[in-house]
Amino acid sequence: MAKPGLDGHDRGAKIIARALRDAGMEVIYTGLHQTAAQVAETAVQEDADAVGLSILSGAHMTLFKAVKSELEARGAGDIVLFGGGIIPGEDIIALRDLGVAEIFTPGTPTTEVIEWVRTNVGRGN
Repeated sequence: MAKPGLDGHDRGAKIIARALRDAGMEVIYTGLHQTAAQVAETAVQEDADAVGLSILSGAHMTLFKAVKSELEARGAGDIVLFGGGIIPGEDIIALRDLGVAEIFTPGTPTTEVIEWVRTNVGRGN
């Protein structure tokens, strides 16, 4: 889980990180104010199956694209990229076209996120 950019609101990221951890998954939370390069480098170093971004700043189009680009530059384009935040529906469509696997909006139950990760993330996906 990562909070790229200047967004300082990380409650949602921490809730999702804890829910996934409590569901038995290994979760690394990179903390606030990460660059796309830092997020990608951590994902590669930790041999991550997925990267979840939490973005509330309105910079979601730029930040998802940058993280995707950084992952691909490191030969890690197969890492599943998903996220959540306050993201308009038309931007969700554009993000999916960019290769973001899923976007969760405010109010999504943690059980839904857990089930999605179990179904869509893992070796061979």
